[in-house]
Amino acid sequence: MNILDKIVIDKRKEVDLRKGLIPISQLENSVLFNRETVSLAQKLRNSKSGIIAEHKRRSPSKSVINNNLNVQDVASGYENAGVCGMSVLTDGKYFGGSLDDLLTARASCNLPLLRKEFIIDEYQMLEAKAYGADVILLIAAILTRVEIKKFSEFAKSLKLDVLLEVHNEEELQKSIMPSIDMLGVNNRNLKTFDVSLETSKSLSSKIPDDFVKVSESGISSIEAIKELQPYGYQGFLIGENFMKTDNPGASAKEFIKNLSLL
Repeated sequence: MNILDKIVIDKRKEVDLRKGLIPISQLENSVLFNRETVSLAQKLRNSKSGIIAEHKRRSPSKSVINNNLNVQDVASGYENAGVCGMSVLTDGKYFGGSLDDLLTARASCNLPLLRKEFIIDEYQMLEAKAYGADVILLIAAILTRVEIKKFSEFAKSLKLDVLLEVHNEEELQKSIMPSIDMLGVNNRNLKTFDVSLETSKSLSSKIPDDFVKVSESGISSIEAIKELQPYGYQGFLIGENFMKTDNPGASAKEFIKNLSLL
């Protein structure tokens, strides 16, 4: 069993538990539920840098990345740096995140926020909306085509953008549908954790142009972005690179400045 299978098994238990604790009506009545969402896809289309910066304390592949920062500082730092959007990991067991991190980020910046989570149930999208997210992530590796369709259409009904993540051509083929806004190619092999930008390059021509193309994982240099832009990528998800520093906002600012100089 690979790490993704383990995460999904735990996630199903966790979501069942949460459903028992917080009814849907409570989520729908929360202050942020009717907030006007901001489209990350739109921002990426009009951006020069396309940086989506992540808040991430730890991960199964890297263990602890940074436990010393508070979300408020990271979110306002990222906004000040001029990133396009912010990704907030809300998985507790494997990534040390929580929905409260999303709430704090929402209170600290006006950026489009992506709830980075292993979504296996519509309930999690209602949570995302209630806690201030603008975008949800769907992972093709853990969903069937029917689920991708159902979840992405439900997200659109909530006015949430949908970033769909794929790792290979087979996942891509089952995921192309009008209810998806952005197609993210994850350069990390989830079975081996090896990272290669070739994944993004080889899949780029198979992604129709109506989708915003996003490259994820293993992007730690300006060169990597410059290498991927000719392939039509407009979004670049960067997590560890900023989070492993003492001041993610300042490193993002420096990164974006250097990117604009090239």
